[in-house]
Amino acid sequence: MPKTNQSLNEFRVRIDSIDEQILDLLKERAEIVKGVLMTKIQNKLPIYVAGREDQKIQSFREMAIKRNMDPEWAEDFLRMIMSSSRASQSASEFPCATTHPKKILILGGSGGMGKQYATLFASSGHEVRILDKNDWDKALELFNGVDLVIVSVPINITVEVIKKAAQFMPHNVVLADFTSNKSEPLSAMLDVHAGPVIGLHPMHGPDVQNLSKQLMITCHGRDDAEYDWIINQFQLWGMRVLAVDPLQHDKVMNLVQGLRHFVALLHGSFMKTSELKPEDILHFSSPIYRAELMMTGRIFAQDAELYADIVFATEERRNMLLEFLGHHERLADMVRKGDKKAFIQEFESITDFFGEFAETALNESGYLINRLADRFS
Repeated sequence: MPKTNQSLNEFRVRIDSIDEQILDLLKERAEIVKGVLMTKIQNKLPIYVAGREDQKIQSFREMAIKRNMDPEWAEDFLRMIMSSSRASQSASEFPCATTHPKKILILGGSGGMGKQYATLFASSGHEVRILDKNDWDKALELFNGVDLVIVSVPINITVEVIKKAAQFMPHNVVLADFTSNKSEPLSAMLDVHAGPVIGLHPMHGPDVQNLSKQLMITCHGRDDAEYDWIINQFQLWGMRVLAVDPLQHDKVMNLVQGLRHFVALLHGSFMKTSELKPEDILHFSSPIYRAELMMTGRIFAQDAELYADIVFATEERRNMLLEFLGHHERLADMVRKGDKKAFIQEFESITDFFGEFAETALNESGYLINRLADRFS
């Protein structure tokens, strides 16, 4: 064997040995994490603590700098390790937010979101009951003695189910919903139930493997002291909790959900009309378009009725989509005229509107693009 190849082979053998040592250390770390989990369960501590992770990341970056290593790379490496640790903790049991387990009834608990939270509450030691559309003959039994009722049904029947459930509701039970619009369901719950009420919107899909760092939006209804334990339970799962006004929530969701999903429909529909298959487009795609195509494609791997309910949830949302289409028609006029000057003026006006966020978006999207290119190129 030539000397150069022999030296290269020696390096590779040494690298393989170091990689194996890294895996052994990661396995040892994972075993320690199990002990951390048991301690957290015993002491009712959350899976994710932002301050602790921030301190750990800063310390790790400093250690990397002392070793003449790239602190950005070191941070990425540590974040992947910590994410894996949170996932392993989330695959086990969770701390319980209350001294004694609660009785929880989920209306629609066999659906994606209902099933996910039924599992989480049960993993925290609570008693979970499920009432689906064919179970109303057992409603008296299921509602008896419950501490929390969560309505987790399609948007278009949420208010109907809330009204139907009212006759079975214990007076002091906490009534909540998981609907992605908040004003109408919250108002309906307050109308039919005199006890504690809170509106909830989990800002994630049912396919999320663990809830650490996921966002739960809350809208106050009535008697917040009576539902504090629910918020504490979310935090013990590692979730971020944000309290918002229901009207402001719905206004933002019109864009975040209604418009986003409708734009995905436009994108996919035009591709279909143009007979441009996603598999063919990927061969010519930059990482950023690949990311956009994946965000569009993932929607069409899911339930059409669910997305129809989201897009057509309210008259306000439908009116906004019509305004959106009208706005597109006005912008299309500059294309018909070949008006490059008008395009530049509109572009610069939007740049001013985005302000400093545009630079933040450039940096963060650059990070995502680089990771995507590393993983899937």
